[in-house]
Parts: sequence; C-alpha cells; structure tokens
Amino acid sequence: MKDTVFVFARAPHLGTVKRRLARDIGARAALRFYVATLSRTLRLLAADRRFRTVVAVTPDGARGRWLQGLPVVRQGPGDLDQRMQRAFRRHARGRVAIVGSDIPDLRADDVARAFRLLGRAQACFGPAADGGYWLVAMSPRRPAAPFGHVRWSSEWALRDTLANFEGRRVALLRQLRDVDTQADLRAVRNAA
Repeated sequence: MKDTVFVFARAPHLGTVKRRLARDIGARAALRFYVATLSRTLRLLAADRRFRTVVAVTPDGARGRWLQGLPVVRQGPGDLDQRMQRAFRRHARGRVAIVGSDIPDLRADDVARAFRLLGRAQACFGPAADGGYWLVAMSPRRPAAPFGHVRWSSEWALRDTLANFEGRRVALLRQLRDVDTQADLRAVRNAA
C-alpha cells in the first residue's frame, strides 16, 4: 500500500477560513492567503509520486476547482482529534501522514522524510513554532488514542500528543510556522 498524506482543508469561503488571522488583517486578505497557501500545498504534494495525496475536506460536501482533481474524503463530524483519528483509521494498515493547509514553507520532501523516518519510528511530528505541529505521521502500530487529552490550539498541543506516545519511538522534523495570526504571517514573510 502506498504511503498516504491527507491535507486537512476547509472549503475556502469568505469568513470561514483563518478567522484569527482575519481579525488582524481582514477576511478578504485572510482568504487570499489561505487560497494561495492551500493551492501551493496541494500542487506540490500532488506532483510528488513518492506518496499519494488526498484532500480531507470540511464541510463534508465541499466541492470546487480548488481541490485540483485530487481524491477527496470527508473529515466528518467531531473535534480535531476525532477527525484526525478518522483519517488514520481509513488506512489502518498503511503509513499515513496529516498536514495542515496553512504552512507556507512546507515542502514535499518534508512529507517524504516523515515516511522515511517511519522506517525506524512509529510516529513522526513536524513541530510548529507555536507549540503545536504541522505534520503527524504514523506507522500501522499506533496507540489506541493518539490524540486524547490534547490541548489543541495551545503551546501544549505537541507535548500533550507526545505523552500519548510514551514508550514508542518518535521522530521529529524541522520546525515550521503555521499561520494563525498577523504576527505569524509577518514572521513567515520576514524569513523568506
């Protein structure tokens, strides 16, 4: 079975994406950023033949050209932990990664490296500058509740998730920044 990366994406509609960023820069500017970053991410990952790229969408019936002809699955109901767990269950016997759609510096090589690291580790994370993570990848030997008791959208998200992997081999990728606020956007642009 080919390694699979799910790009978690929200249908790009004004007022529904990047709400924290929109409070800082306006809803239209936040939408433009989101569409550009999502399009770039999908294009880069879909072009790489080392893994299969699937878009996990919300809301469930989302459609549009922005999907770039890629396979689509619904994220389904529930909190982020439930939706991520659902994606991993779709390929219970394979190696699976999930990435967000708001990481401007993400490269296809990052995803390929995560899958390579799963040769030695049972999980791999891409740490985010804010304490969360921009990628999670797991081998078929996964904990029953890998995302239980995680304080999402906090500086503790990665640390809480790693606690669920105690006693298992975990690898880390380079730290990147996901863009949630104007300060994040400024930092990404200044680093370019």
